[in-house]
Formats: sequence, C-alpha cells, structure tokens
Amino acid sequence: MYNLLKGKTGIISGALDKNSIAWKVAEKAHAEGAKFVLTNAPIAMRMGEINALAEATGSQIVPADATSVEELTNLFTQSQEILGGKIDFVLHSIGMSVNIRKKIPYTELNYDYFNKGIDVSAMSLHKMLSVAKKLDAINEWGSVVALTYMAAQRTYPFYTDMADIKAMLESIARSFGYHYGLEKKVRINTVSQSPTKTTAGTGIKGFGDFYDFANAIAPLGNADAESCADYCITLFSDLTRMVTMQNLFHDGGYSSTGVSDDVMHRLGVENNS
Repeated sequence: MYNLLKGKTGIISGALDKNSIAWKVAEKAHAEGAKFVLTNAPIAMRMGEINALAEATGSQIVPADATSVEELTNLFTQSQEILGGKIDFVLHSIGMSVNIRKKIPYTELNYDYFNKGIDVSAMSLHKMLSVAKKLDAINEWGSVVALTYMAAQRTYPFYTDMADIKAMLESIARSFGYHYGLEKKVRINTVSQSPTKTTAGTGIKGFGDFYDFANAIAPLGNADAESCADYCITLFSDLTRMVTMQNLFHDGGYSSTGVSDDVMHRLGVENNS
C-alpha cells in the first residue's frame, strides 16, 4: 500500500456486497489510510451485507435515500460529526432502472420508471453536491467520483434508459465541477468502467455475451472491480488534484478500439495485413 489517503476522510455510497465496485473502493480506501462513512438506501442495506464491510473497515453506516435532500443533509451533517470535520472524498456509486428490471424496450419506456431512474441514478449526484456545497462539507481540493458507463456516448440497445441517465450524470459532473471547482477547488469526475460482474451489471439482459465481446475487443481485457477501485483511489488522492470535470475511461482500451483481431477471427474474417 502507498498511504495515498492517509489522514483523509470520505463518504462511500453503494456498497451492496463483495462484488460491488463501491465495496472494493471501501476496502482499498481503508488500506490506504482513509476513514469514511458508508451509506446506502435503507432497502439496499437490507438486501446487502454492508454491516460486514463496516466492521472490516472500522466504519460507521449512515443510511440515506439519495433522492431525498433532507436525508442527504443528514448524511453530510452526521458524517462530519463522525469523522471530526469536513470530508475529502465522495464516491457516488448509485444506479437503478426499473425499465431494465422489467425488460421494457427502449422505444416503449414507462416514463414514471424513467423519471425514477433519473432521480436515483443521476439527479442524486446533483442533490448530493448541492447539499455538500451548502453545508461547506468538502475540504478544498476534495474529490468526488461518480461511476458511469460508455453507453452515455455510444448506443448499446440492452442498456435502454440507463444510457440517457448516465449521459445526464456525466453532464452534471461537468457542470457542477465548474462551479464547485471555481468556488471551493473541489474536483468532480466520472469513471466510465468496463462491463463488470457486479450484482447490478449481471442483472442486465445479455450481459454475459457482452462481457465476453468487450473482453475480446479491449487489448488489456475488461477492467475488473478491484482495478476500478484502485483507479478511484488515485482520483481521491492528491496525485490528481488538477483533474476535474472529466469522464475517464477505465476499460482496458475498449473505448479506443474499433475492432480486434480476436473478434475478426470469431467472425471468420481473415486479417491479411
């Protein structure tokens, strides 16, 4: 370990179970010397195993519905009390689509479900940042990271409304990043991660086939949850203090690769170059 987060404090949202990226981030942050509060929606906490993570990392849990300004205000207020002052980093790892769960095609979206997905998965970042700014809860040069996916830039039919929602999430990170950076030097970035075998990811129709496809395209293969956590730790650290308002691809090179020899071979196309 490198003590990259020694003396730093934070809030980590979205740790559901050992497969969660947020879970891995918490473990890595703890190993790098950070102290933090864990948070998730009450229903997610009942489904997950967050108590075991809290015990392993010596952390306290503050439940919060990320769509509620009141509960987020309580989260940031309590976190400062628990951690002894302003915080240095926040992980936004929150995503949900009822339309995907119910296998509703993109062209036939249920708009109530769509609005719910926007509120939970994207607007929650704006609410979180707005509350933190009003409370002046994040130290100067603090870092906020939100997890996203490349469907915000390219079309993946199975990702349906979450593609639009992730595009909104990334836009919020840029727009809020400008204002928060100008006023408080707080930096805000999104990490666009490879298809990852998390509880949420594997719930998407056709995930297994797409995981294999992306793995065959990316020259380094798919980035796993643990390596994503490593990357998030660097973004929380002082080593990246001038990086803000960016959408950072962490995908083994997938986003920059048009086609691979492996995929061409699988399609029966010979490379005669």
